[in-house]
Amino acid sequence: MQNNKLLVVLTGIAVGAIAVALVALGNPGNMGFCIACFLRDTAGAVGLHRAEVVQYVRPEIIGLVLGAFIMAFAGKEFSPRGGSAPVTRFTLGFCVMVGALMFLGCPLRMMLRIGGGDLNALVGLAGFVAGIGCGIFCLNRGFTLKRTYSVSKLDGYLYPAANVAMLALLCAAPALLFFSESGPGSMHAPIAAALIAGLAVGVLAQKSRFCTVAGIRDTILFKDTHMLIGFIAVIAAVIIGNLIMGSFHIGFEGQPVAHTDGLWNFLGMLLVGLGSVLLGGCPLRQLILSGEGNVDSVVTVLGFVVGAAFCHNFKLASSGDGPTSGGQIAVIIGLAITAAIAFANIQRETKAKA
Repeated sequence: MQNNKLLVVLTGIAVGAIAVALVALGNPGNMGFCIACFLRDTAGAVGLHRAEVVQYVRPEIIGLVLGAFIMAFAGKEFSPRGGSAPVTRFTLGFCVMVGALMFLGCPLRMMLRIGGGDLNALVGLAGFVAGIGCGIFCLNRGFTLKRTYSVSKLDGYLYPAANVAMLALLCAAPALLFFSESGPGSMHAPIAAALIAGLAVGVLAQKSRFCTVAGIRDTILFKDTHMLIGFIAVIAAVIIGNLIMGSFHIGFEGQPVAHTDGLWNFLGMLLVGLGSVLLGGCPLRQLILSGEGNVDSVVTVLGFVVGAAFCHNFKLASSGDGPTSGGQIAVIIGLAITAAIAFANIQRETKAKA
């Protein structure tokens, strides 16, 4: 257990340091790593949405999946499995992305924004904790997406192989992709550096089981704080890195790729926290599990991607100017759908036990 705690802390420090380095190498401010933003950019690069300012294949995502795959395979932990409520997982993944694009970031980016001095992210953190609390309430009343089953090795290999194909496309046939000429999508670290960074984080996150939701969830449920320490380590490393780089700017106003509407920052991350608990892990954890052969997590990631494309095609995503009215409606609907899924699941389990 002590070795695992140390590994989680080292993972947190490494993630924070790598995120700061990626910003220095060209990624948008406070966005060295963001699963939601990077999946959205990648969706745009292959033409799934038409928002020209957020289109770029992010090598960090490819590296995360392949790093997790390599480590799982080497450690004999690659275990293709699935069959646990795939449509429900897709829907929850979609809803989580709606919340993330209201806030403008996944839980990992929330931590990076806090480490950069963005006080709006503290409001998001409050919503995230509240959402996790709601999710724990559901778990305590019997919510479950049931067990997974072994599937063929081919099923487990397909998503890592798709990421290899995406990398080949980026390097060998970029003319087939869409690239932003302005905005966040035009800001990126060199491909090699981004890929290496993703591989490193993928390896560490797979080995340590790092998850941004687990730190808070496990502390509340089991009084187990070892993952929470990793959560704090990320923020501490980012603060130190930003202070060294001269890029720590505390305040609400003028933060990169962020808005100051507190209510919708809170509600967006509440939806992310609730959905992630019901899914069994944050967006980062879902990518890592997909590299380990978990096809249910692959379905969840596809929900993220489709959700991101939908949000930008129908102008639901926020911008630095704030949330859109359509986005506000979408978050409320997302919360209602997620609550309905939880309620129906709990009712089913209650009847089954009776």
